[in-house]
Amino acid sequence: MTDLAKVRAAKIHAPDDLDELNELYYRRGWTDGLPIVPPTEDRVCRMLDGAAKEPDEVLGFLPPGGNETTVGHVAVNAVMAGCLPEHMPLLIAVVEALLEERFNLQWIQATTHPAAPLVVVNGPVRERLGMNWGSGLFGPCNRANATIGRAVRLMLLNLGGAQPGVLDLSTHGQPSKYSFCIAENEAMNPWTPLHVERGFARSSSTVTVCGVENPHNINDHKAENAIDLLTTIVGTIATQGNNNVLYQAGEALLALSPEHAAIIAGSGYSKQQVKEYLYEKARLPKASFSKSHQREQFAGYADADDVRLLQGPDDFIIVVTGGPGRHSMYCPSFALYTRSVTKEIA
Repeated sequence: MTDLAKVRAAKIHAPDDLDELNELYYRRGWTDGLPIVPPTEDRVCRMLDGAAKEPDEVLGFLPPGGNETTVGHVAVNAVMAGCLPEHMPLLIAVVEALLEERFNLQWIQATTHPAAPLVVVNGPVRERLGMNWGSGLFGPCNRANATIGRAVRLMLLNLGGAQPGVLDLSTHGQPSKYSFCIAENEAMNPWTPLHVERGFARSSSTVTVCGVENPHNINDHKAENAIDLLTTIVGTIATQGNNNVLYQAGEALLALSPEHAAIIAGSGYSKQQVKEYLYEKARLPKASFSKSHQREQFAGYADADDVRLLQGPDDFIIVVTGGPGRHSMYCPSFALYTRSVTKEIA
């Protein structure tokens, strides 16, 4: 079993009573408001046995607090969230992705916008961990999705210091700041899955982090061809008030249900053609915005009649997720200076 002496984490003498211990953690701001699993020495050592790295290896410094983040720290928060040891390699890959400069975790953690890192998992690890990529995958009841997502949030709180109203200035927050982790439904994907699209082998397991809002529902039970369905999607995603429209920057994630993906692919559309269609059609008349927006937000569009949603077709991230039903989901992004990052799981 791993030697806990290598874990750079403060040891405390906590109450034996579970209710008293949770009260202590809550008072000290070490939880997300929900009860935690006590990170005892034995539990942390078992968690570390699932990692292929030394406990004292420094992964980086999580912003905005800038606290050192070691493999041992990941293990402590994983225990608290209810994770299993086999979740550790995935969690380490998530931390490495979050720390990539282009992801810009500093801004995502501290903005007034309700952004949170969404973790999208691809490859064989989905099945090994028993993840949910079908019905209700954004919701409760799957241990891997829920606990991995929660462990990420606990690290963002405890190591990143993103306490609401202190360093996390999100005006309202969002429920996905508790847990935000899904897997792609690769078997029902008529195109290549996300990780293959990004240059990884289908046999590789990866995590992709995206700084996005809660999913927005897209309901279309009538469309029987790609154009009809894409018309509904365009009308749903091209709306005033979201960061992608206001800043024409960043990426946005479209989570197509298997039924919607089958309709679009059945009309002969490739994933790239879907992105190009959305880029061309998802725009708003400039005249529909307030005068102040036209003058200040869209000064660079003086000669344009409308405003695009994003800067290019490849700024749309498309995954296939969910179970039966003609609903899809759209996640606008934080937009400003953030790009999604994909990492292979060691």
